[in-house]
Amino acid sequence: MRKILNINEKWDFYKGASDIAALGEGECVNLPHSWNAVDGQDGGNDYFRGSCVYVKKLAKADLPQGEKYYLEIRGANSSADAFVNGKKLAHHDGGYSTWRVDFTDEVQEENEIAILVDNAPSESVYPQTADFTFYGGLYRDVNLIAVPKTHFDLDYFGGTGIKVTPVMDGKNANVEVEVYVTDMQEGDRVAYELKDASGKTVAKAESADKACSFVVEDARLWNGRKDPYLYTATAAIVRGGEAIDEVSARFGCRSFAIDPEKGFILNGEEYPLRGVSRHQDRWGIGNALLPEHHREDIELICEVGATTIRLAHYQHDQYFYDLCDEKGLVIWAEIPYISKHMPDGRANTISQMKELVVQNYNHPSIVVWGLSNEITIGGANDPDLLSNHYELNDLVHSMDKTRLTTVACVSMCGMDEEYVHISDVVSYNHYFGWYGGDTSMNGPWFDKFHAKYPSKPIGVSEYGCEALNWHTSNPVQGDYTEEYQAYYHEELIKQLFTRKYLWATHVWNMFDFGADARAEGGENGQNHKGLITFDRKYKKDAFYAYKAWLSDEPFVHLCGKRYIDRVEDVTKVTVYSNQPEVELFVNGESLGKKSSAEHFFYFEVPNVGESTIVAVAGDWKDEGKLRKVDKMNDEYILKEKGAILNWFDVEAPEGRFSLNDKLADIMSCWRGKLWFAKIGLKIKKALTGGKKGGKPKAAGFEINEGMMQMMGGFTVLRMTNLMGNMNISFTKEELLKFNKQLNKIRKPKHLRK
Repeated sequence: MRKILNINEKWDFYKGASDIAALGEGECVNLPHSWNAVDGQDGGNDYFRGSCVYVKKLAKADLPQGEKYYLEIRGANSSADAFVNGKKLAHHDGGYSTWRVDFTDEVQEENEIAILVDNAPSESVYPQTADFTFYGGLYRDVNLIAVPKTHFDLDYFGGTGIKVTPVMDGKNANVEVEVYVTDMQEGDRVAYELKDASGKTVAKAESADKACSFVVEDARLWNGRKDPYLYTATAAIVRGGEAIDEVSARFGCRSFAIDPEKGFILNGEEYPLRGVSRHQDRWGIGNALLPEHHREDIELICEVGATTIRLAHYQHDQYFYDLCDEKGLVIWAEIPYISKHMPDGRANTISQMKELVVQNYNHPSIVVWGLSNEITIGGANDPDLLSNHYELNDLVHSMDKTRLTTVACVSMCGMDEEYVHISDVVSYNHYFGWYGGDTSMNGPWFDKFHAKYPSKPIGVSEYGCEALNWHTSNPVQGDYTEEYQAYYHEELIKQLFTRKYLWATHVWNMFDFGADARAEGGENGQNHKGLITFDRKYKKDAFYAYKAWLSDEPFVHLCGKRYIDRVEDVTKVTVYSNQPEVELFVNGESLGKKSSAEHFFYFEVPNVGESTIVAVAGDWKDEGKLRKVDKMNDEYILKEKGAILNWFDVEAPEGRFSLNDKLADIMSCWRGKLWFAKIGLKIKKALTGGKKGGKPKAAGFEINEGMMQMMGGFTVLRMTNLMGNMNISFTKEELLKFNKQLNKIRKPKHLRK
């Protein structure tokens, strides 16, 4: 029988090493481990990307008994070579999946295992261009597996050797169990058994065949968050009446469909998929998560009331998929084919997709396989890109007859593009109200798609905006305040959750995450679109807006508890609750009760001296403080880290333009267009590298019309700050000069307050 030995402890780590024969001095580390846990989150886009070596010594006497030995590596980002006793045995490309190495023939009395891991840039391994940090390291478990010569397969794309396919037939489930056996001998048989959640056997058989079919009568359904019931299938290789190897897999009996009008259907009933996306990293840890981190994440996602998770943008830890099965979360699983199509990367998309499907086939939580994300940023008409997607789509359907395919389209990708219609269903990443446009544009855009393509299921794969601990009573797009994020999500919830045809909606993101190239919002190195902070210690107000709509757990939440000092005489106080009525008390005196079918309750509160505010909904209450001040608390005001100029340094006369106005508004009048033409020359020159007739590029992408429209939604100041990431810099003097020029331009009537 197989034995599994975890070998996470006491590895020697050599940073920057590329030759296992000349390692120099190392340090002792335990796995999981990432060498970018700090520099991958502090900004500057300068985190170490290169090769490092992990070494561990093992005596043969310490190995479990077996005829064959495998090294199991559950996550080595991004590429890795495995050596045993100085001999290279395997190479693997793809940092998010399990892979194994047979080292039976190399075992000696004393053994040295070396794994060279490399996250350096590559033209053939995804991801390479994306808005998150590509943490290097052996950041998941490493195990030793000892098996008999005849065993369930350990070589095929990191799979478990057992494949379970339940298909509902009325109240019964037809369950097919397939196994993959290495070196099966004449006379060997496979013993199959199905058990329910209590451990009771519901079906069993023994056969020389590597597949067996069962009928589970009156099967208890895996029914999402309502009842995520799991069965277990076990298979054992039997020789001479004795089991010599055994594997098992949990599975769920369920049916689903995605309807272009009704959305997601689970077990014959409408089951709206409303949820979040999740990255796998943490503050100060990188992606080297422990089981308790995964458990905390799943509990927080359940608390908000989500029914679905998009596990972006790569294969996540098997333990997290297990938790999703147990909790009843419906999952979108995808490979990191993202942002930029690489002509030399096709083989890697194929191998990563095979690993994703093979390793995750048995999880009932997964309903769609994601082919790519925002891959058309550089254009949607590349024949090789399209061909790559057709091949992936066909591959998935050949490997899995039970699930559907999807893609996440970048906002600028036109709905008529061929790419959009390759997969079974499609979703879009739209940020109207944050990156260009305004919040009101979201719902109507999806209505337009739905009207034009009524038979194509459409969903929302990303939407969101950033918020840090900045505050204001007058939130505006791009201010990074908690108040604007709350307003944004209130508006998006009302638009998206009332359109039942949307097959799924996924907030970007559940948690803030590391993106070392970012320099936004006053805290560099992170994307702050999370409903919860990077360290999981603070739930932003927007978290509770979703909880009010999605959770059945009674609660009331008073917004703005970090925003105490306020200058206005009367201030707006927002309360979220899933209860029908909320009453607000100020220093013990009731300001009355309010009802809201939208779960958002707004009160006008006199702001005098110091006040204790209490929101009450039924048996639940929440409390906060208010304090009247004469001047805005400086701690609430956004200060861009490293910015030449902040928004509050800008003179903005009433009725005149300034750097704090959106570029699209400025260009809506002819004098504004003339002004932009002047600074546009400098921008264009920088983007083209000074080449005459050269096409403008940013971050390796050509600036197309869609990108220009998105840039129009930025204020000029925000745009110039962001351009620092593209090596386009403006001096303080230049910016102040631009502002003086803008101050001379009157705003059109429709823009004047």
